Amino acid sequence: MNFSYFLIRRFSHSILVLLGISILIFIIARMLPGDPARLTLGPFAAKEQIEHLRHQMGMDKPLPLQYWTYIRGIFHGDFGLSFQTRRSVSLDIAHYLPATIELVVTAVIWVLIIGVPLGVLAGRYKDSWLDNMSRVVAFIGVAVPPFVVGLIGQLIFSYVLGILPTMGRLSLLTSPPPTRTGLLILDSLIAGDFSVLGDALKHILLPSFAIAMTGIGQITRLTRSSVSDVLGKDYIEAARAFGIPDRYVTFKYMLKPSFIPPLTILGLTFASGLGNAFLIEQVFGWPGMAKYGIRAILRKDFNAIMGVVLVIGLAFVVVNFIVDILAGYIDPRIRIQEGVSEE
Repeated sequence: MNFSYFLIRRFSHSILVLLGISILIFIIARMLPGDPARLTLGPFAAKEQIEHLRHQMGMDKPLPLQYWTYIRGIFHGDFGLSFQTRRSVSLDIAHYLPATIELVVTAVIWVLIIGVPLGVLAGRYKDSWLDNMSRVVAFIGVAVPPFVVGLIGQLIFSYVLGILPTMGRLSLLTSPPPTRTGLLILDSLIAGDFSVLGDALKHILLPSFAIAMTGIGQITRLTRSSVSDVLGKDYIEAARAFGIPDRYVTFKYMLKPSFIPPLTILGLTFASGLGNAFLIEQVFGWPGMAKYGIRAILRKDFNAIMGVVLVIGLAFVVVNFIVDILAGYIDPRIRIQEGVSEE
């Protein structure tokens, strides 16, 4: 067996997980109290109107048939019709998702530029002031919820210092660049509009850092532990005994094996960031998919709820799949544990 078998096995696991997520969220959505047809038409709608809308929504059919109809539509890119916006859920998600993706990707960048270097330095210089600082950062990141970090950030940087905005993606008087990707930072770069770029960066700093703080704490702690463990290995001591420069030992022999555990956290930071965005987008008035999902939950918009949850579930599955493949590529021992040989 070879690496392709490892890929196929992981891919099949991912498909089964997605199928399980779709069944679970379908059942939960149908168990929510209240009638979506009545909520859509209002409290004064006639019974005949409600029954007619229920028939249009397919809610008078057996649950297995409703699920099959929904899954068949998904394979054609159709998540159904949103009862709150009267548009296709696919179009709604395509409209709101880029804002959330931009927010979460920026959070991952925060984790990369703060968490990973801090963890490496803390593990490399154990019991130093850097190590002590990393422990404080890790404790705060793990213990303090993201929305609390966001509120504290608003209090300090917006209300006290007045240097960062509190709400939205752009200032009210700033015209957005032509939409090409839906990502304001990238669109402003493409358009060469650096004033919009600066405004977009100012708006995204606080919410993205609030999402990133948990990941920073986790990856700092895990990277420190991983680096410290690798530094105690015999081959590191042997390399130093042979007179190999310390910098070469660090980058050649230490970082690669010690980066596999943090790689998992880095991938999960992106996926879990989509979940954390539900609160952060409310705190910062960020017009993303999570805010759309909360409105869907409050209105019992079944199709929108399922569409949002499936997209988040897909993100988790895809990120986990990519992380598994990268980890298996970097460290062949993972493939061997899966029963895949090096042949």
